[in-house]
Amino acid sequence: MESIPPPTHATTGLVPVPLGELFTLAGECERSGKLQQANSLLGHMLATMPNQPDSLHLAGIVAFKLGEIERSLELMQKAIQFGVDTPLYLRNICEVYRSLGRLEEALETASRAVELSPSDPLCLHNLAIIHYERLEIDESIACAERALLMNDQLPGAHFELAEALLLQGKWEKGWDEYEWRFLIASAAPLMPTTTKPQWQGESFADETLLLVADQGFGDVIQFSRYIPWVAERCPKIAVACAAEVAPLLRQIHPDLEIFQKWEDAPPYRAYAALSGLPRLHGTRIDNVPARIPYMHAIPEKVASWKARLDRLTPRGFKRVGIVWAGRPTHNNDRRRSATLAAFAPLFALPRVALVSLQKGPSTDQTGRYFGRAPLINVGAEIQDYDDTMAIMENLDVVVTVDTSVGHLAAAMGRPAWIMLATAPDWRWLLDRYDTPWYPTVRLFRQTVARQWGDVMQRVADGLRERFAPPVVEAEVEEPAQRPRRAKVAS
Repeated sequence: MESIPPPTHATTGLVPVPLGELFTLAGECERSGKLQQANSLLGHMLATMPNQPDSLHLAGIVAFKLGEIERSLELMQKAIQFGVDTPLYLRNICEVYRSLGRLEEALETASRAVELSPSDPLCLHNLAIIHYERLEIDESIACAERALLMNDQLPGAHFELAEALLLQGKWEKGWDEYEWRFLIASAAPLMPTTTKPQWQGESFADETLLLVADQGFGDVIQFSRYIPWVAERCPKIAVACAAEVAPLLRQIHPDLEIFQKWEDAPPYRAYAALSGLPRLHGTRIDNVPARIPYMHAIPEKVASWKARLDRLTPRGFKRVGIVWAGRPTHNNDRRRSATLAAFAPLFALPRVALVSLQKGPSTDQTGRYFGRAPLINVGAEIQDYDDTMAIMENLDVVVTVDTSVGHLAAAMGRPAWIMLATAPDWRWLLDRYDTPWYPTVRLFRQTVARQWGDVMQRVADGLRERFAPPVVEAEVEEPAQRPRRAKVAS
């Protein structure tokens, strides 16, 4: 979402503060994250002048950032109704349409913005995003490249190009473009400002290399496979990471120096993002490091959870772990997450028990479960990833949307069935039901955006096939061959 300048349209009416000053203050609050204050100021302005386009549009931006997507759309549509089709209005409203899954309208408004301002690279960047969402990857690449011809320093267009290239398997160029992600204005900084250089893969043994476990927990699990490769070049490694993943990283390399606060960082010679290691390694589809498993459950925890699950699971039932939602704060959560109700085709599977590994607010959905298959809800008992791994060692298969649990099961070498949105994250490539990242993963892709019905039916059919008893063919005894009569000469 892009902020807008003070109103340029003619306005009338008396307010305690001049409209331009009040609008400027609301804009400053929006940009600094003081969304409720901005909302209050804009509410006051709109109560006085309900059809002022710039105020309506800024109120739409604030509503979007507050998660009130439908209200955001209503305000932005009204702004266009009472204003004009400015490229800025259209760029922003197409993102609202995209968030709501209304991709036809998103494409129409993004295309209209380009038509109105063909020399604006931001319009082409937005159009590239919409094409990616519609899985029109060649068109997405073309738009991003056109934007970069106009402004080759546009981080968002570089990043969109990176995602499209990586999704197509064009990793050599894709990894280079992926480095622009840290320059996007809304991106969190990788680390505090430093004069130390970014590591380029060189070897040194006497000083420390700092790795930053950036991005989500799933990314950390996926890219931590490169740590042994790094250690061959730089034996002394310190890692900045969240406490939740620290035990996982120590499994890969016990000698890591791990810290959670930047004031605890040791002196270091160079730094690198964990998500940047595939580029330094020169990773292509045919040389992904896949020493699986590289994550392991603690045997004592495995035994403890086995005893508990044995008590909770009917004798002879298969156990299927399920996760239906990721973190609500994830920028792709509206598209990647489902609901427990969407798993309905699994509820009727015979002699199958479902084991909920779900954490967070979505666990409340288990209270409305009335399926035939027993649902064992252990989410509240899971304290950390060690518990999750121990439970998964006692499951027959894990079925999940695209979350860290899928990565963890796969890194353990456990069977993991991962369900993907129509426009998946770049790492899952296109039109594949396997992945070079994890040999035990099976991918199930949406065919209709935000519709999980056919996906879950395919998962249910796959589980029936997986758990079906083997067909034993009865041995048929060949009849004894009759002795031939000797021919008698006449």
